[in-house]
Amino acid sequence: MKAVLRKICSPVLNIFESGSNEFVYRPSHRKILIAVGVLFFILAGAAISISISVEQYAGLMPGSIFLIAGLVCEIVALLGTDKAVANMWKSK
Repeated sequence: MKAVLRKICSPVLNIFESGSNEFVYRPSHRKILIAVGVLFFILAGAAISISISVEQYAGLMPGSIFLIAGLVCEIVALLGTDKAVANMWKSK
């Protein structure tokens, strides 16, 4: 299942897994990246639900950006290699 999801998400993962430079990876980086992704999802949900409830649809744009940021964080944290997580942190 993970291989299928990695193949589906390969356009995102290839951005962070490319290059042949050295990297520094710590398991805490992955845990923090998951937490940041969850926080982005919470922000997205709040922004989208509030903008819909007050009928100010311009709020859907930041909500969409937060949603995409959360999705990228979760894809890299859950499916990415150690190098992808380190590149997300720019740890060299």
